[in-house]
Amino acid sequence: MRIQVSRTGGFAGIARHGEIDTSGRPDASEWEALAEAVLAAGRGGPPAGVPDGFRYRITVGDRTVDCADPRLTEEQRTLISRVLKEGA
Repeated sequence: MRIQVSRTGGFAGIARHGEIDTSGRPDASEWEALAEAVLAAGRGGPPAGVPDGFRYRITVGDRTVDCADPRLTEEQRTLISRVLKEGA
């Protein structure tokens, strides 16, 4: 499973992107469960953010969820930080 996270916005406007491929990873089931929880919590439509806040696009396979600070679920926050840290 391929998990991609793109972050835009913020005060400086610097975009970041990270990607993880769970194939062959010993912790693949953990990543995949977290990704499914993020997709399940996703909303249809553009997220309501705040000025200078971060906006995120999370893509898992062929499904995409958009979300924004400060209205992230715990699962979204966890997945975003892990992908941007490990998949940079």
